[in-house]
Amino acid sequence: MAKTRKWATLALALAVILTLGACKKKEAPPPTPPPPPPAAPTASLSANPNVIEPGQATTLTWRTENATDVSLEGMGTVEANGSRSVTPSDSTTYRLIAKGAGGTQEATARVTVTAPAPPMAGPGDEELFAQNVKDVFFDYDKYDIRVDQVPQFAASARFLAQHPNMRLLIEGHCDERGSTEYNLGLGDNRANSVKEALVRAGVSADRVKTMSFGKEKPFCTESNEQCWQQNRRGHFVFQK
Repeated sequence: MAKTRKWATLALALAVILTLGACKKKEAPPPTPPPPPPAAPTASLSANPNVIEPGQATTLTWRTENATDVSLEGMGTVEANGSRSVTPSDSTTYRLIAKGAGGTQEATARVTVTAPAPPMAGPGDEELFAQNVKDVFFDYDKYDIRVDQVPQFAASARFLAQHPNMRLLIEGHCDERGSTEYNLGLGDNRANSVKEALVRAGVSADRVKTMSFGKEKPFCTESNEQCWQQNRRGHFVFQK
């Protein structure tokens, strides 16, 4: 009798388990995860050297990944990885653009073109004129160029012929002896005598003006022969 009740209990428990198992719903499988987004492009650009002098070349080098369309701004489409020699005339920023399914990436490289060094400052035209063109001195009451003045005058004439951009004024001067009117005429003769000699030496006449000051603008104001010699001259003046 007891054994029969034991078997009945086991059978009942088994039935309950089977019933619960049959009632339990099957679980749905987990959803498939979405595919990962496309990788974003990468880009790098460099210039070597990045500082150059006018007329020099530099090499642009670039690398990209995950890009299907690569271009250099102003140059058009290029390969994904490469290099190119360029010779910019001015300082320039080069731009690389890499496009792909994952977006767009840019990279830049700056090339600086240095300004040419300024020429070393030298003497200006007026200073050169003063250094190389010397006055011509005359004997009393004369307007022909003295023999002892010829070598110095010839050097001045050569310099002026070699510098055709320079223009000049020749002033005729006299010592204090004689009337104002006479000395104005004598000064005019002296200035024109020097001009004519310059023209014969190859200096264009239209570069040379003349003016007489007579005795009205002395270089030395003492009344003696040493001063008078300084005042009898053809004086060269640089014209700007």
